[in-house]
Amino acid sequence: MDVDDALTPLQRWEQRVELPLFWASLVFLAAYSVIALAPDSERAWRDIALAVALLMWAIFAADYVVRLRLSGQRPRRFLRTHWLDTLVLILPLLRPLRLLKVYTAVQSRRETPKLSLHARVISYAGTGAVLLGYAGALTVYQAEHDAPGASIRTFGDALWWASETLTTVGYGDVTPVTQLGRLIAVGMMICGLALLGAVTGSFSSWLVQIFTREDEKRPPEDGHPPGASF
Repeated sequence: MDVDDALTPLQRWEQRVELPLFWASLVFLAAYSVIALAPDSERAWRDIALAVALLMWAIFAADYVVRLRLSGQRPRRFLRTHWLDTLVLILPLLRPLRLLKVYTAVQSRRETPKLSLHARVISYAGTGAVLLGYAGALTVYQAEHDAPGASIRTFGDALWWASETLTTVGYGDVTPVTQLGRLIAVGMMICGLALLGAVTGSFSSWLVQIFTREDEKRPPEDGHPPGASF
């Protein structure tokens, strides 16, 4: 029996579209970068970027509708069981949170993973942190740089603030002053704690496994091999 025959229509759809949608999310992020960072004098480029961003969002919305239809669930139940899909449709800059689904869809086409479990966790958390940090810096820069009394005036300030927030360091030298900026900060703190916890937990587990193997290979201190009689 073919593996694809055992999958539901929704699972087959996800396998086909997760990777293309990931690339579409990078295009959306690039278009949003132009919108947020291009000066007012580059109005034509900003209009093109806005059109590209809307096109990518339309693709995300079409994918959401297809998932809803293929799930066979009522819309209210689909919202509960696929809350992450709903969240990233409303806030496309959070699509890096779907990296795990992208990996799962790609890995399902292969027999064995190319990376160990610990490497996969660290790779997922690292890539997610970079993309979320960049997206968060763009959003908070757009919300803050013109606000009265703002300390985040340049995109460099926003990147520095995003690094502080995701790593939960929080020097306090640059802080958001608008309500939107503070809301973004809360979201990034939560994501930063989750990603940092995943990395440290996986790294600690990897170290424990290494030390356990070394202890198993080390001969007993009394010089007798394991299981030998006295």
